[in-house]
Amino acid sequence: MKSQEGCQRQQRIIQSLDFWRLLYALLKQIHGGKWTESDAIDNQIRFVKSALWYHGYGRPELYRLPSDGSAGSRELLLAFSWLLHRLSLLEQLLARNRVKTGDETSVCTCEDDLPNSQAGTTEIAPEYGLEDRVDVRYLQWLNGRLRFQWRSLHAQHQEQCKLLHKIHLFTSGSHMDQTLGHFSVTETDLVRQPENYKQLLQLLEFETVQLEAFLEWKQLEPVYWQWMETVLDNMAEEGNMCKSQATHVEKSGLPKVTSCCPWAVSLTGQIDRLSRDLMTLRDQLHKLVTHRKAAWCEKVKTREEELQKEGFSAIARKIQESVELKLLNLTHLCAPKKPQLHGSCRLVFRSKHPASKMGFGRSVSKEPVSAVSATEVIRELQMREASLERELKQLQEECRQRLDEIAEGLDGVICISP
Repeated sequence: MKSQEGCQRQQRIIQSLDFWRLLYALLKQIHGGKWTESDAIDNQIRFVKSALWYHGYGRPELYRLPSDGSAGSRELLLAFSWLLHRLSLLEQLLARNRVKTGDETSVCTCEDDLPNSQAGTTEIAPEYGLEDRVDVRYLQWLNGRLRFQWRSLHAQHQEQCKLLHKIHLFTSGSHMDQTLGHFSVTETDLVRQPENYKQLLQLLEFETVQLEAFLEWKQLEPVYWQWMETVLDNMAEEGNMCKSQATHVEKSGLPKVTSCCPWAVSLTGQIDRLSRDLMTLRDQLHKLVTHRKAAWCEKVKTREEELQKEGFSAIARKIQESVELKLLNLTHLCAPKKPQLHGSCRLVFRSKHPASKMGFGRSVSKEPVSAVSATEVIRELQMREASLERELKQLQEECRQRLDEIAEGLDGVICISP
C-alpha cells in the first residue's frame, strides 16, 4: 500500500514538472526568448511565475507553489487555461511561428497605458527580484548599456532598410502579383539559389500541419472548457469543505452558551472587525487631510514669496505654457480615435511617380487588403514623440522643483543643475 502511494506521488511530481516545462516553453516562445530542455527547473519555474504575473494572472496560490516543481499540477492547469482564454495563446504562437515569405516590419501606434489586467497585481508579485537597495551607479551603467544597445539596434535596422530598398527597387516590375510588383528577400534568394525551395517547402508543410491541428483543436475546444468547469466546481467544493472544517474547529472551542447560535457570533465578530477597520481608515484619512492642508498652505506661502521675488511676467509665462500643454493634451484626447495599428505589416515599395502602376494614387485602391502609407505612420509616431517629449519636460521640471525644495532644507549642500 505504501509503495502504491509512493508511485502515485512520484507520478504527480512528474506531471507537475512536465506542466512547468510546457508553460516555460510556450511563454518563452511568446516572449521571443531562446530556451532549451536542459535549463534548470527552478529557473524555469521562476520565469513562468514572472511571465504570468507580468500578464496579470491574479491567483496567489500559483505563486506559493514550491520552486522544485513537486506540486501544483491543477494550479498549472488553471494558469494554462487562463493563458488560452486571456492571451489567445495558440493564435499568438501560430502568428509568431508562421512562415514569412514577404518582407515585414512591426508597427505599433497604440498608447502606452498599463493594461487593466495588471492593475492590482502588485501584492502577489513573486518574491524574487531586485533587492531593496540598489547602487545608483549600477543603474547608471544599465542605462548606458541600454542606450548603446538601442543605438546599435537602430543602426542595424537602418542598414536593413537600405538593403530592402535596393532589393525592392532592382526587382520592381518582376513579380507576377501586380499588387506587390517586386520580390521579397526570400523570393530573391529563391531566384538566385533555386535549390533552397526544398527547405521552404518543408517549413510550409510543417505550418500546414500546425494549422490542421489548430482547426481540430477549435472543434474540440468546447469539450475542454466543459471539463474545466467541472475542475473549477471540484476546487470550489474542496475549498468550501476546508473552510467548513476550519469553522468547525473554531466552534468546538466556544462556550456551550453560544453553540446554539454560532452564526450570530461569527456575524458579530465580522461587524467588530469592520468597525475597527473603519475607525482606522477614519484616523488615516484625518491625518492625510491634515497633512495635505499643511502641504497646500506651505505651497501657497512659497508661491506668494516667489511672486514677490520674481517678476509677474515670468510667472504668467510659466502658467501660460502649462495651460497650453494641458490644452494640447485635451485636444489629443478629444480628437476622434483613428484605428490603431499593431502587429506585422508587409513592406511594399511604391514609386513616387504618379503615372506609375506602383504609385500611391487611386490606381492601387483595388487592393483586397487595407494599406497604409509609411509617411502616415511616421507622422503619427512623430506626434506621439512630441507629446511624450512635452510630458518628459514637465516631469523633469517637477523633479527639479522638488529637489530644490529638498536642498533648501539641507545645511551646507549646494545643488548644481546638470
